[in-house]
Amino acid sequence: MPVEYIERIREKYETLGYGAYQWVFNADTPPWHPLSKPLSECRLGLVASGGIYVSRQVAFHYRDDTSLLAIPMDVPTSELRATHFAYDLTDARQDPNVVFPIDTLRGLVGEGVIGSLAANAYTFMGGIYSSRRVQEEMAPRVTECLSAEEVDAVLFVPA
Repeated sequence: MPVEYIERIREKYETLGYGAYQWVFNADTPPWHPLSKPLSECRLGLVASGGIYVSRQVAFHYRDDTSLLAIPMDVPTSELRATHFAYDLTDARQDPNVVFPIDTLRGLVGEGVIGSLAANAYTFMGGIYSSRRVQEEMAPRVTECLSAEEVDAVLFVPA
């Protein structure tokens, strides 16, 4: 049975005291940037909105948290935790890879499919009500972090 995602999000924001959520519409087509080299030679970045954090980090808080966490790519999966208000955390808490495919990416590096991974992945808690804050605050921070990691490509994983 499919999740009625849009209605569920509307209801969730309503219970938090927000007005009707205005879904983002981007009229411009995003620019296409093909890889300049094979994926097997690329450094890949990972950005995920599933609220993943390392056990020693402070968890995301519940409402309008626009913080960004760096997750070392060599962290043991057993140290990963998940918190989020907009999805059922049962599966992510049993196996963080369902919203943060760190083990799969490490395996693809081992197989030579991906050249290497950035030193850190970046996570946040999606479902941020203000698209303006995402565009003006979060996106530049994510871009700055990925640029500093000198990645060739990025895998974005929504929750």
